[in-house]
Amino acid sequence: MVTQSLEAVLRNHPFLADLSHEHVQTLISCASNQRFEKGHYVAREDTEADSFYLIRSGTVALQIHRPESGGLTLNTLGEGDILGWSWLVPPHRWHFDARAVEPVRAIALDGRCLRTKCEQDHELGYQLLKRFSTLIEERLEAARLQLLDVYGVPVR
Repeated sequence: MVTQSLEAVLRNHPFLADLSHEHVQTLISCASNQRFEKGHYVAREDTEADSFYLIRSGTVALQIHRPESGGLTLNTLGEGDILGWSWLVPPHRWHFDARAVEPVRAIALDGRCLRTKCEQDHELGYQLLKRFSTLIEERLEAARLQLLDVYGVPVR
């Protein structure tokens, strides 16, 4: 596997396409490489959402806990996907469990660091908000379609 710098990974990630050089440098100051082994929880529901992740390899299952049967997988994320938007929205708590289905390599971006940087640079905040708004809408639509399928409601 070819090793890339954080800057190269961030600059080449579609989610961050067209960010200015200055904004990429700001993101790098809040970024770190992370690894999660199979079965490890990247995030737990109702805990502090202090990061988001650019998944470089592996698979993460987004799950909700069902007392009668354990975790119910709502979605799976893989290479190139973004995990986490709760770092951006108060009260900054995870809404789901995120569990590594296989070993995961990711870039973690520190939410506290980014919130501070966005307060200092409103253009950066606006650029991230635009991207995360689209991501949130896509995830809500996927959840809606899954619920329609579960309950046998015809999709219009």
